Formats: sequence, C-alpha cells, structure tokens
Amino acid sequence: MKLLTVLAWRNLWRYPRRTTIILLAIAFGIWSMLSMSAFMRGMMEQQINNAIHNLVGHIQIHAPEYREDPVIDHSMPPPNDNVLNLLEAPNIKGWATRVRVPGVVSSERESMGITLIGIDPAQEKGLSFIGNAVTEGRYLESIDDKGIILGRKLVERLETRLGKRIVLMSQNHENEIAERGFRVVGIYDAQMESTETQFIFISRRIAQKMLGMQNNISEVALLNHNREDLESLLQNLRTAIPEPDEFDIQSWQTLNPLVKVMMKVFEGFLLIWYLVVFIAMAFGLVNTLLMAVFERTREIGLFQALGMKPRLIVGQVLFESSFLLTIGLMVGNLMGWATLALTANGLDFSQYAEGYEMAGFNSLIYPVLNTSDIIVANVLIISLGLLASLYPAWRAARYVPVEAITRT
Repeated sequence: MKLLTVLAWRNLWRYPRRTTIILLAIAFGIWSMLSMSAFMRGMMEQQINNAIHNLVGHIQIHAPEYREDPVIDHSMPPPNDNVLNLLEAPNIKGWATRVRVPGVVSSERESMGITLIGIDPAQEKGLSFIGNAVTEGRYLESIDDKGIILGRKLVERLETRLGKRIVLMSQNHENEIAERGFRVVGIYDAQMESTETQFIFISRRIAQKMLGMQNNISEVALLNHNREDLESLLQNLRTAIPEPDEFDIQSWQTLNPLVKVMMKVFEGFLLIWYLVVFIAMAFGLVNTLLMAVFERTREIGLFQALGMKPRLIVGQVLFESSFLLTIGLMVGNLMGWATLALTANGLDFSQYAEGYEMAGFNSLIYPVLNTSDIIVANVLIISLGLLASLYPAWRAARYVPVEAITRT
C-alpha cells in the first residue's frame, strides 16, 4: 500500500502542467457547485421568508370558504380557550388575529382597490413585516387606534401624504357599503412594491366596528420557531377545535403553493447543474488518466513482468485519481468558503429590481449554503470520480507484459 501511494504521487507530478490543469478543473467544478447552491438557496430562502412574513405566517386558520371568497360573510369567531392554550405554547413564536377584506381607498385625486387589514399592533411585531416596516410617521399604537398606515407606493399613486385624510370603503355584514374617513399616520416600506400597493392597515377593533363584525375575525396567523416541524402542530390545532370541519387550518405551503413549486424547480435545477459539472469534470479526469496510462505503457508492462498483480495496477491508477480528486476538492471548498465570505453582505441586483420583485425575490440576495449541499457535492464528485477512473485503471491492468514492454 505504501509503495502504491508513493508511485501514484510521483506519477501524478511527472507532468505538473497537465496535473495542475485537471486540479483546477476539479476545483472550479466543486466551487461552481457550492456557489450555485448557495446562490439558489439564498434566493429560495428569501422567497420563503418573504412569503411567510407577508401576512402568511407558518399556519393560518380561516372559515372554510374564506380562501375562495375572502369577504365578511366568511368570518369566524375568535379562538376558543383550547386553541389559545396552544397558541401560547413555548414553541409558538407569535400569533395574531386579523380582519382581512377587500376594499377601496380614495384620496382627493385617486381611488384604488386594496386589501384592508385590521390588526392588533402588538401581535404583529415579530410576526409579519408590518411590525417593523413603518419608516415615516408612526406605527399603530393600540387596538383602538383611529389612524391608517399606507404603503409608500400607494401613497404616491393616491397623490396623498402623511397627515392627510382618506376614505376607506368596503362591504359590511348587511351587504351594504361601509365607509369611514381616516388620517394617514404612517407610511411603510416593503421589499416588494406590489405589497405596498396592496395592503393598508388599521386597528382591528376599528375595522370590526366599521364592518359591523362584532368580535368576529377573518383569520388567525401563527409563527412557529421551526417551520419544518408543522405537522404535529396542525394536528393539535385540529384536535383542539370542537368542530374542525367548520374551520380551514392550513400551513404556509398550502397557502402559498407557488413557493412550494419554486422550491421543487430550484431543487431540480441544482441536480441538473451537479450532473453537468460532473460530466464535464469526468471527461477531463478520464482523459488525463488515460494519457498517463498510455505514456507509462512500458513501465506498467515492466511492473507486471516483475510480478505486480493487475489489481495493484488498478489500485495505483485509483490512488492517482484519489489524489487528484482530494486536492481538487480541498482547493474548491476553500474557494467556495472564500466566495461566501466575500458575499456575506449580499449580492446587489438592484438594476434588475423590478424583474426580481415580479418573481417574488429581493434585489439583494444573501447566499446560504447548507451543510447537506457541501456533503452531497463532495461525495458526488469523489465517488463518481473514482467510478469514472475505473476505465483507465482497467485498461492499464489488461496490458500483456511482453507487448507492453516492447511497445514504442
């Protein structure tokens, strides 16, 4: 074994230029796999976080027909004591009850269709984006606050400003128009312009009074500490409700199916990218080893004539392949780590901001590399690389000693 190791290492550096080129190819291959994984994971993580904090949460509770027709007729009573006990459990990061109905907002100059959200200001902090999104004016101070918060883009389209009065209209429980004037007390900035034009916020109790809902609400949203562990919580919530058929309890994957589809698309893209990189790397590796075997034909024949068994010749070639793969992977992983360190503050794609926002992404992408991605990429390269090296090793072991020695 020691002899094979020494021979493999020396043979590797007989032609340093060729060895360096294949090492760089392997290094750049693993670097591209890790970098692409980190970039795609970062995009996917931001899209998921945007979806969750865009008033979705990890789980929502609605009346059965609300998601198909989000009107006041499909409201529901507030959570009972059993549900409240679950919502106050240590594994729940936060929860909120909301009124959410379609409406129209009018200023002195413009009118626009919007989604009216009645919130408890204290509950939304840490649960959704609005808790920390007000950048001009103030946030709602209580559940009875008579002010209204608009998105910056909506303020521009309505041609209004902080301190001005606007009129909000919607349909009440008697199917009549309910309207009320509000003073703009805050303007919020969101990561996506569509959010700024879609949602306006008032206090929940004022929304209930305006719409004649009594204590009814449109939804309960909650945020778990771990979004991967939601099945047991869903089951507990359904058990805690006396008549679960009268409520619709769904996780964020169901509430936002587009994000779930995008996750599968990204996973498929990464798999294809891994295969492309490996195929390109495998051709280079096999070619290098075949050239090395061809150039050492007489030497291999001499070893066989001296009694070296074919399996040891195979082992020698595989050792060379192992050295190439190991060194290339070490360099590639270091390059990947350096790339992550250099892009820790994010990759700025602000010049493509509108296109990114239409797809649900931020213009600033923070790469995220999972440990599983590192393991999969390295194991894939080294295992399939050794597998690809079997052909040159097999060719070397098949030489007939006399023919190999006399070959010129």
